[in-house]
Amino acid sequence: MIASPFLLSDPRSPWAHANDASRITLDSDGIAQGDGVVPGLVAAGSRARYLTGSRVLDPGPRHPVALASAEALATSSRAWLDTGTVPGRGGPYEDMVTGALLDMHALEMHDGASVAAWSASWRYVWPRDASFVAAAMAATGHTDDALGILSFLRDVQHPDGSFEARYLPDGSGPPDDRGVQSDGSGWVLWAAHAALAAVDDPDARTRAAMLLRPLIDRSTRHILALTAGRGALPGASSDFWEERESVVTLGTAAPLLSGLEAAADLYRDLGARSASTRAARRAADLRAAIVRAFGPRFARYPGGEDRDAASAFLLPPFQPTPVRGALSAWRASADEMARPAGGLSPGGGWREDGISWTPSTALYGLTAAWAGDATTSHAWLTWIDEHRTASGAIPEKVLADGSPAAAAPLAWSAACVVLAVAHLDQGL
Repeated sequence: MIASPFLLSDPRSPWAHANDASRITLDSDGIAQGDGVVPGLVAAGSRARYLTGSRVLDPGPRHPVALASAEALATSSRAWLDTGTVPGRGGPYEDMVTGALLDMHALEMHDGASVAAWSASWRYVWPRDASFVAAAMAATGHTDDALGILSFLRDVQHPDGSFEARYLPDGSGPPDDRGVQSDGSGWVLWAAHAALAAVDDPDARTRAAMLLRPLIDRSTRHILALTAGRGALPGASSDFWEERESVVTLGTAAPLLSGLEAAADLYRDLGARSASTRAARRAADLRAAIVRAFGPRFARYPGGEDRDAASAFLLPPFQPTPVRGALSAWRASADEMARPAGGLSPGGGWREDGISWTPSTALYGLTAAWAGDATTSHAWLTWIDEHRTASGAIPEKVLADGSPAAAAPLAWSAACVVLAVAHLDQGL
């Protein structure tokens, strides 16, 4: 059940020096889309000058041949944007959301691989991150992209429905022996539900459902197997903290509940009544088990004290209705996760390094939007907007002094921002 081969003290681990904030630098200022197969990076400390509506660098008027090529690529980028919508258009987040969409688009390979970032240690496909990107693409009308990302995950999934922690973007398999992470099967079902719901044409939705049916079937079977034991909770697995675990975490249990809830709806829409009923019953069992084991604090571990960002996974849009007691626990968790620069850590028990993590902060902006707390959602989104790099990318981390650090852009954070603003638009 141990997913990661690394401990934080292992120098091979990308998190080995996480306690020493002085050793964390900004890997890049942004991403540069080129006319080749893969993008490039904008050097840290510089500021990209992009052509409008793109992540294509402007070579300037002194280079007419290069400019013509760049303009052609930028035109293609603008056309892609126009196939969907830009949430927040005309508002304070238009530039950030446009940039987030363009960054996610640049980080999506031709085979549907959605890499977490383009820095070397992040240039992989995490099923978790990719599922969020697929959901964001679906929410903005880029359904072909969403289906392409999910098709990649379908193709790399193990026959038993499990997923490795991460994959090489060419689909050839995992880059190391970090191992299986159980939450991936839940996240892909949640994203598949979002993607199919965004397809308006009934015939197209039927074709898309058939495309994803193997992913849906295998993932559901796997979660049913993981939760078949007494008490319904799954076994221990590494989750979004990317650490070895000996007991189940909320970061694993909550996404699996999301997957079962999604599977119940998906099978109902597919006309598979018995499969829908089975998923719904197991979801009810798992929901009750989560309340018994993790409530009322909904900490990272059963009966624990330290609250966790995974409490957000117990609320919409990840669950059809909030898990009993989870909303108040989620509201209380932000104080425990607060960091000096104003953002959030992954949990109250996270190391005291002063670093804010944009995935956690953007996630809370998203959950607040769905909880009807627009004021709080706007506060988190504004903080992220104010801590982008000079080129406009959302970084993975923000140091205690407010400086962006680590990978930029980070697709997971970009996806949460897009999803949050899209939901705020619906409430206007």
